[in-house]
Amino acid sequence: MKKVAVIMGSDSDLPVVEKCIDELKKYDIPTEVHVYSAHRTPDEAISFAKAAEENGFGVIISAAGKAAHLGGVLAANTVLPIVGIPIKASALDGMDALLSTVQMPPGIPVASIAIDGAKNAAIFAAEILAVSDVALRTRLWEERRKSHDAVIEKDVAVSAKFN
Repeated sequence: MKKVAVIMGSDSDLPVVEKCIDELKKYDIPTEVHVYSAHRTPDEAISFAKAAEENGFGVIISAAGKAAHLGGVLAANTVLPIVGIPIKASALDGMDALLSTVQMPPGIPVASIAIDGAKNAAIFAAEILAVSDVALRTRLWEERRKSHDAVIEKDVAVSAKFN
């Protein structure tokens, strides 16, 4: 199975990013985690992205707040899918990071998840890998069924109380 890289712009992003790491572990996806800043350690971020495919990665998850250029820097240096997690890290409640993540120029895409949407970033990365991994795809469907069943149970409980 291909690995997933989780790159955060600062260790202050870790409380959000841990949800992503935990979700990737749930699916037994090999994961590597780093702190590389688009602005403070651009050479390291670029070097990582350029070597990622050769090093066995299938997806890179980028988590950054404020002027969230990390996803773009990574995307400019690889053709692997980049999944951006905009982090709520300023008075703008993450809107600055969201716009920095989604407003990429043509030819350099970064997929964006919701602000602080770390769990969905991991699931989306798993779905990308599942295109060529039947066992992983089966596990994703199992989780969807569990989620469905949990909502149905809540519906039954609420309906019984009020109907």
